[in-house]
Amino acid sequence: MAVYKEEKTNTWRVLYRYTDWNGERKQSQKRGFPTKREAQAWEREQLNKAGNDLDMSFKSFVEHYTEDMQSRLKENTWATKEHIIQNKLLPYFGKLKMCNITAQQIITWQNEMINHKDENGKAYSPVYLKTVHNQLIAIFNHAVRYYNLKENPCKKAGSMGKKKNREMRFWTKDEYLKFAEAMMDKPMSYYAFEMLYWCGLREGELLALTPADFDFEKRTVTINKSFQHLNGRDLITTPKTEKSNRTITLPKFLSDEMQDYLKLLYNVGYDDRMFPVTKSYLHREMDRGSKEAGVKRIRIHDIRHSHVSYLIDLGFSATAIADRVGHESIEITYNYAHLFPSRQTEMADKMDLERGL
Repeated sequence: MAVYKEEKTNTWRVLYRYTDWNGERKQSQKRGFPTKREAQAWEREQLNKAGNDLDMSFKSFVEHYTEDMQSRLKENTWATKEHIIQNKLLPYFGKLKMCNITAQQIITWQNEMINHKDENGKAYSPVYLKTVHNQLIAIFNHAVRYYNLKENPCKKAGSMGKKKNREMRFWTKDEYLKFAEAMMDKPMSYYAFEMLYWCGLREGELLALTPADFDFEKRTVTINKSFQHLNGRDLITTPKTEKSNRTITLPKFLSDEMQDYLKLLYNVGYDDRMFPVTKSYLHREMDRGSKEAGVKRIRIHDIRHSHVSYLIDLGFSATAIADRVGHESIEITYNYAHLFPSRQTEMADKMDLERGL
């Protein structure tokens, strides 16, 4: 590399050569540095990056991390990660050297995040704090696995936030039926919430549905995609997890309702979205319907919890429920254990029988 003064602009230029991943020699440059010192600092940073030397800054390593990971993730997943990196990690760690970041610095950052309040005095939720911290852990884990960082300093610093934010909220069947009645003045809203409640769909799964996904002879709907609105664009992606790909059997009344709904749609194509709205539309309708019905306002995702709760009340096992909603059965057992009826007395009585008592 070399640093030159450009007399016409009175700025400094860096000319550098490097070997790319194919082993080919390349040449590039960067202009416009106001001082020689800044040009040389940038030059050193490029040399560290080119040699995967963790004397590089956290910001430079994030560029490596981005190159390595972005193409492996869904666009909406990466957008969430990038937002956290740009707004919560780089402002604090960006200029620090990767190899010098300590557990104490991470604890100081954690405390700033925990004590942060917005203009309304509201703090970050425990779940959000956990999500942000997990992203920092992921970056350092990547450095340990692939770039020879000795250890992840997050391990010494300890965790921040928690996985579950609050007590799970859901509607009983009676509460949902009151809400559904309030939705009947808008057919699209009514039928959308019918699918959410009686099938336990995620929002993105609902909004991606097309007529092609239904088999009314078998009374099934196939879930194989998800809808996202990202950066002003509508995206159809694969479902959240592999387990999310599933075929759900509809109760007869819901199968009849969806056929009625399709008859109301004007000129809808076989592969067109049946609910051509965004998540924000559903949230506004949730506000309206909850208020009109006089039921507590829950999140859209809590309707999925309501479906699971309803199935538990009907006596179905965690495995059967997991297949329907696209979860692993262990997740159902862990997240909804408090809703399953206790069988401790039955177990003890059977042990007495076995002993002949």
